Amino acid sequence: MSKRSKAASHKAASKLPSRQDILDFIEKSSGKTGKREIARAFGLDAVGRIALKRLLREMSTEGLIDKTGRGLSQPGQLNRTGIMDVIARDDDGDLIAVPAEWDQADHGAPPRIVLLPYKPRGRTPAPGIGDRVLVRLEGREAHEDWHSEGDPQELPRGRILHVLKSRDVTILGVFHEQPDGSGWLESVDKKRPDEILVPKGQTNDAKTGELVEAELQRGKRHEARSARIIRRIGDLKSEGAISLIALYSHDIPIDFPETAVAEVEDIAPIGPAGRTDLTALPFITIDPADAKDHDDAVFAEPLLDNGGAEVGHKVWVAIADVAAYVRPASALDRAARIRGNSVYFPDRVVPMLPERLSTDLCSLRENEIRPALVAEMHFGADGRKTKAILHRAMIRSHAKLAYEEAQSAIDGQPDDRTKRFVEPVLRPLWTAYRALAAARDARSPLDLNLPERRLVLDDKGHVDAVVTPERLDAHRLIEEFMIQANVAAAEALESQGSKLIYRVHDQPSIEKLASLRDFLSTLSIKLASTHQIRPQAFNRILAAVADTPVEGLVNEVVLRSQSQAEYAAENYGHFGLNLLRYAHFTSPIRRYADLIVHRALITALKLGDDGLTEAETEQLDDTSAHISMTERRAMAAERETTDRLIAHFLADRIGARFSARVSGVTRAGLFVRLADTGADGFIPAATIGGDYWRYDQIGHQLVGDDTGRAFRLGDSVDVRLTEAAPVAGALRFELLSDGRKLSGPERSAARKRSGRSQDGGPRRRAGPPRGRRQGGRPGR
Repeated sequence: MSKRSKAASHKAASKLPSRQDILDFIEKSSGKTGKREIARAFGLDAVGRIALKRLLREMSTEGLIDKTGRGLSQPGQLNRTGIMDVIARDDDGDLIAVPAEWDQADHGAPPRIVLLPYKPRGRTPAPGIGDRVLVRLEGREAHEDWHSEGDPQELPRGRILHVLKSRDVTILGVFHEQPDGSGWLESVDKKRPDEILVPKGQTNDAKTGELVEAELQRGKRHEARSARIIRRIGDLKSEGAISLIALYSHDIPIDFPETAVAEVEDIAPIGPAGRTDLTALPFITIDPADAKDHDDAVFAEPLLDNGGAEVGHKVWVAIADVAAYVRPASALDRAARIRGNSVYFPDRVVPMLPERLSTDLCSLRENEIRPALVAEMHFGADGRKTKAILHRAMIRSHAKLAYEEAQSAIDGQPDDRTKRFVEPVLRPLWTAYRALAAARDARSPLDLNLPERRLVLDDKGHVDAVVTPERLDAHRLIEEFMIQANVAAAEALESQGSKLIYRVHDQPSIEKLASLRDFLSTLSIKLASTHQIRPQAFNRILAAVADTPVEGLVNEVVLRSQSQAEYAAENYGHFGLNLLRYAHFTSPIRRYADLIVHRALITALKLGDDGLTEAETEQLDDTSAHISMTERRAMAAERETTDRLIAHFLADRIGARFSARVSGVTRAGLFVRLADTGADGFIPAATIGGDYWRYDQIGHQLVGDDTGRAFRLGDSVDVRLTEAAPVAGALRFELLSDGRKLSGPERSAARKRSGRSQDGGPRRRAGPPRGRRQGGRPGR
């Protein structure tokens, strides 16, 4: 960096508002508050605006602000002006609305707003239940506590500024028949009223318990909306119905546009012209046993010097050449960008690309010649990369192996199919992996131990078992090779001065580090007091607690201290992997980011005329933000589907006793995760004994005022299932354990951390205020 640019950067940094300055500005704003408004208010120049963008991203990741469209607000609080959904009418006929964006899991049930009478303008219809409106709050400051204890007179008032288009034309719900031939819908959307009327003659012969899609009908001004059933999806417990709820709720496209389907039908297989012929190399794919698409194939061989002596390893990673089939600005490309990524449910896959591409033409299928982008990487004997070459080639996968098959074969138990690959293919792969693993360990990426569970479904789509798959060296080998290929792609593009989409992961914020440091101190574990931290510092702590009672607890809290990985056109490194530059290159069948990186490589390395266009380059910021959103959307949909499937699985076990672990602690109560199924559920604080509970945020625990007993994140507890709501994927439990008895010093420390003196202030229950219904998805 030049002296001038350093001076400019320093000048911008000195003018950058603090986190508190930004929060104060948001609180006092009377209109839309976004990056542009903050930059203007604090007089930031171009350099300062870049720094502000990063600061706002950090604050969003830390939970200090919520990003709603292009606006900002403090989480759990309301802006003076905001978008709201009309959900009901009170006894006086006034409309009741809730914020359109509200994280119930973190902040409880959304505040209810009474809407003042609205006089329609021109042809604008009067608002009704189900509409979305722009509202300005009246009377009180936006940062006040808007929750009331149920008195309608105490609810905040809002004035409708504009009636927006109704949020939905259709709704998904579970149908319930009435004796007179009418019915009602139990919506899968928690923000809608619990009951939506279906008049007689509008039921489409649906039966009780069926999942249906209905078209909303506008009723008279003072009537709730009704609905007309337009599609019967089937039994809620049938195959595919559960994931469909999540797809609908998160607006994830299911069907491809006709224009994209037509393009697929016209696609012909790619020929070898202009490509390197690597079909003789014995590539193999190693994937889950049930995988249908195969993005990557691998091969390794000794690296020889000029005299023929082995000096390291040559690793080849071949990646499906999706860019050869999906061209920029095509209907297929538009559809893939909208999806952003494939979505994987226990009962189905919603692919980013149509199946003719994802499971056929682009998939590196066994014994079929396929176009690929191939990273040829040279590693020294110490596992450090010395060279990388990118080829556009034709390859042939010589075998399709499951992780378990490859591991058994290399462990000395090959079957008739795999034994011929052990020496020529598998042995060199594992030899190279051991060298790369040593280099990885020296690099010391963040090494969390958080096993994942997988649902096993029967032929009807119901949960048959919940398993924790064993993590094998075969998994680690493929993971490490993919990481190295991703780094090679990013380095190749940077060397050419090409713009790209990075996969970035920022280091933990100062505030989260301080919170983690405070928590670890309660376990007599020290975390260095520094704003700059490396993954090695976390790894030392994780190693120290391995095989101890607090191992799971510390791993969970360290995970929560981390920033969220995302896509960005600017590079600020990948903290978790401890890498300076990183891009997603290895899964273009299921991630749009990888397709963009492929196109960038094609353009930068002059590998064809189907690379990244100028228009795409100009949109990299927007594309990065969009696919970061679709990734989060997919994760939420996958998690909610798992919750619903497990809630169905447990619905007939009300009253059963389970072993569990505390997975979250809030003022409102405890979140718990069952030991055998991994199911998440909630225990309201008001139902825990007869004590008053203090929320010790630093200690991640609830502490009883009278008993001195505590429930902390990670504690093992016994619970009883009291309620299962399969449609919402919600489970509620009763706590059967007594909790840990705190010592006198521990109790005093917890009281101090909870912000009250030992004898000061009125006590109150940590549960929800009277009249408030607990909302949100039980779980994380």
